[in-house]
Amino acid sequence: MLLEILEHTLLDSLKVLPFLFITYLALEYLEKKMEETSVSLVHKSRKWGPVVGSALGIIPQCGFSAAASSLYSGGVISMGTLVAVFLSTSDEMLPIFLSQQVEPLLILKILGFKFLAAMLAGLIIDLCFRAKPRTIHEMCEKEGCHCEDGIWKSAIFHTIKIFLFLLVVTFVINLIVHSLGEERLALFILNKPFIGELLSGIIGLIPNCAASVVITQLYLQGGMSAGAMLSGLLVGAGVGVLMLFRTNRNWKENLMILGLLYGTGVLLGFLGGLLPIF
Repeated sequence: MLLEILEHTLLDSLKVLPFLFITYLALEYLEKKMEETSVSLVHKSRKWGPVVGSALGIIPQCGFSAAASSLYSGGVISMGTLVAVFLSTSDEMLPIFLSQQVEPLLILKILGFKFLAAMLAGLIIDLCFRAKPRTIHEMCEKEGCHCEDGIWKSAIFHTIKIFLFLLVVTFVINLIVHSLGEERLALFILNKPFIGELLSGIIGLIPNCAASVVITQLYLQGGMSAGAMLSGLLVGAGVGVLMLFRTNRNWKENLMILGLLYGTGVLLGFLGGLLPIF
């Protein structure tokens, strides 16, 4: 049984490998062109920071959520802008969707919902929480993104990294599905309104690409509802949360932002799942 599952997993994963590489190569090129512009736009936007932040967050840029955390810690952007970036960030969702040739209209619907949800949440948070004066300083260094190696090496690095992780995650999911059965798995997740969103939100808090890979794969394989998928991807902010706790010494404020991120993401994901567009 294990050999059969492993063979099935390997074949499925190899099919997406060329699409992953093409996608990451294109994203690395776009990131190189947009990196400085992105930070500059968020810095200058001020009042409309959540709008700009939510728009830039949906672009899978290398460490942009981490950069946003540094900008917030340095007093450059508001709390609403930071949360908007966190909510709109999808990490590995878009590359996986593109590599598995998901219907473009569905991708646009998900990205559009995340953009609107992040924008509205960010604007409301800025109305409720006035930013305290801080000293503005540069804290935009990136860690471990391999951007300095050039777009080809960086694209290869990210492709191999995500392919190997995708291989492991797909194998585990296939093993679980084969052991429990698709019907029992569906009953456990799909038929439990709001519980699925709560659990997915917890997965989304994992501070690396693992969260978005797991959530995206579960959704594509029918093991997660649209609402649960949206909740997990809204809460998931990549390494942004880790960078926030590292650069901002106010732990109470950090915990409040984490609570806002989780609560808002789960609630908006639940509401999004009720819409007939997904």
